[in-house]
Amino acid sequence: MSFLKKLIPLFLFSLLISFNSYSQEMQIKSLKYYPGNNEAAFPVLKNGTGYISIDFDIDSAHQPDLSIVFRFCDRNWKPYNNAFLTNYGKNIAPNLSMNNLPTTVQQAMYHFHGRYPDNSGYVTFPFSGNWMFFITDAMDTSKVYGYGKFYVIQNEIAVRDTIKNEVLEGNNYFPNDLGKVFNITTSFMVGDKFFPGFVDCVYIIENHKIDYPVIIDKNFNTNVRQFYSDGNRGFRFIARDIRPGNEYRQVDLRNINKYNSVNVRAQFDGLEYSRFFKEGRRDLNGGSIIDNYKNKNSSYMNVNFSIRPQDKVYGEVFLVGAFNDWRLSPDYKMDYNSGVFTKTIQLKRGIYDYQYVVAEINRGIIENPDWYILEGNSYETSNEYNVFVYYMDQNYGGYDKIIGYNKIVSK
Repeated sequence: MSFLKKLIPLFLFSLLISFNSYSQEMQIKSLKYYPGNNEAAFPVLKNGTGYISIDFDIDSAHQPDLSIVFRFCDRNWKPYNNAFLTNYGKNIAPNLSMNNLPTTVQQAMYHFHGRYPDNSGYVTFPFSGNWMFFITDAMDTSKVYGYGKFYVIQNEIAVRDTIKNEVLEGNNYFPNDLGKVFNITTSFMVGDKFFPGFVDCVYIIENHKIDYPVIIDKNFNTNVRQFYSDGNRGFRFIARDIRPGNEYRQVDLRNINKYNSVNVRAQFDGLEYSRFFKEGRRDLNGGSIIDNYKNKNSSYMNVNFSIRPQDKVYGEVFLVGAFNDWRLSPDYKMDYNSGVFTKTIQLKRGIYDYQYVVAEINRGIIENPDWYILEGNSYETSNEYNVFVYYMDQNYGGYDKIIGYNKIVSK
């Protein structure tokens, strides 16, 4: 089997399995990826500088032989199988070097930390756009133990963004705070090197919610997603009716005197409640900070999250946060008993942003998520919005190229 054919199953594995089939061999835990040394930051490399850091622990009886495979993707995170875009020969970090965790950490044996692009030249990121990495068996890349998503940006245009407070029109919302929204306008000019007809769309990512973008596609104008062109090289994309939400909840497990056992509560006082009319404290904008792996107290705990909504919840409640990359998952559906929703997950000592989401689940698929009814919605919320301008580059058989990037903060 050729190397390229062995890589093709990576995309299918990343979307269709939960990696449980390999959990008996080993397990990746506390996977994090971030730019440089800024552990809580959004994973984007700008203008070819810096590096992506990848950290994780490994629960395995024996030190495994692992590699990391990097794949360039389209705007919807489908890896290209085009030979030019595969970056063959520069897309694998082989035979990862592990460090032993302190003997006081009972739930994992090894730790890995890597930076990419690396000095050895094994890994490069030659294209501006979406990238994924897959942690795989070194001898069989169809065995995928974990993955992550990040961006590599070559800013070739100047992007200007504005954010404005508005109120939803045409509907009566109760509570009234649900009517509070942001409108974000993205404006730019393209130079002579670009063909205006290939300017494609704008994606807006709120904080770390990579899997839930706000998309403004020039081919699908609606009342809330609008595209304008001056007929030449000027463009304007408008995203209306973006609810700001609230500051995230946080679980801070760093105090070893306060959290000194294996089984703990996320909030020391016990139950949590709806925060719809309570403004949250400043957070990490969806990030997390985990204690240094060399710290003998940096162990794992079984953390119980519990919430008692004051009003009836029409649907299921899901736990989502920095510990699961803000992906709504059936694995994080909370159990219900006598008015209380609970979920216990294993976390390493550190600080994590999180929240509760109400949604329906139909045959394993989560539908109609409501991110606000238990958390609130306020103009005072400070969010980061990462704005990406995509262009249909015709080189190498055609690919989604990011030609502009900007980050704005709502407050």
